[in-house]
Amino acid sequence: MTKQTFPNSLLPKNINALAAYSSAKSQKLTGSTWLNANESPYSKTIELSLSDLNRYPDPQPESVIQAYAQYAQLDKDQVVMTRGADEGIELLVRTYCKSGEDSIALFLPTYGMYKVTADSHNVTINALTQDLLLQGSSEQIVTAVGNSKLVFICNPNNPTGSTTELSKISAIAKALENKAIVVVDEAYIEFCPEQTASSLLQDFDNIVVLRTLSKAFALAGLRTGFMLANTKLLAPIRKVIAPYPVSRVVAKIAEQALQADAITQMRRQVTILNRAKTTLVQWLKECSAVDKVLDGQGNFVTVQLSNKADIDKAMQSGLIMRPFTLYEQDNWLRISIGNEQELEQVKNWLDALNAQQ
Repeated sequence: MTKQTFPNSLLPKNINALAAYSSAKSQKLTGSTWLNANESPYSKTIELSLSDLNRYPDPQPESVIQAYAQYAQLDKDQVVMTRGADEGIELLVRTYCKSGEDSIALFLPTYGMYKVTADSHNVTINALTQDLLLQGSSEQIVTAVGNSKLVFICNPNNPTGSTTELSKISAIAKALENKAIVVVDEAYIEFCPEQTASSLLQDFDNIVVLRTLSKAFALAGLRTGFMLANTKLLAPIRKVIAPYPVSRVVAKIAEQALQADAITQMRRQVTILNRAKTTLVQWLKECSAVDKVLDGQGNFVTVQLSNKADIDKAMQSGLIMRPFTLYEQDNWLRISIGNEQELEQVKNWLDALNAQQ
């Protein structure tokens, strides 16, 4: 009997042509020092006692929602818990964009899941630039946004670390009232909390803030995020979201992570990581093999090297960082802020590059 191949004719054209998001963990790499996924170097010890896993969980666990609302200084009806911020992105596109008709605006280079999500839902990409976002006026930005239904602003931006002033986000949202939703992705906001747009929710019904426990909270393996917005905007999201998106186990761990003492510990770790980042930036600027350092916010530093082969050598030695093609050049590298021992491996690599010059 001849084995039949799967007929691609069954696939919609947009899915057949889809370029999947390539995450740091999707690449089957081997190494000893992992600084490629913007993970926290701090691991947690969790204690769980659950005897009711035979029952479906609360779709939006009250204790977690209440705890995060308190942390974000919002009302609990302004918070929706999601499976990472990625589900928040998907829910916004699926809920507010018409397939084959609408578009989303984003500012490149930026987080790749905005494009992948739009492509998978047959929603057009209005590709703008980070230069426009950072240097253009709000009027210029709104003109470029045009009829796009969603406007994604990653703040701080991944992978550049740049931040957009709240006054500009506010001006964009005001100009787009009743026209578009401004989505502020704050995956890295704990590293610069004064930049949060959550305070703008009291004045705007067309702003959404996306958050995660993956970065500063050191729970990347939990896949937990939050969508913050006003109740009218969230109402249709609540209709579209899966009936049981949050497992009881995830809810228990998230609840522990949002206790007052755990938040204090998280902030202490952020202070340590920000200090370590300052040191790493200095090392990079002193390295003759490094052409440019993007000194932005977040638990990472993105740099351009003179020679791409130096990146390959680091990877081959077991020092795993994230190579990027930015601005049509393939010699960029994003380095996550690890612990003291991990960053010492980066220092050794940089010292070796200096010795070659």
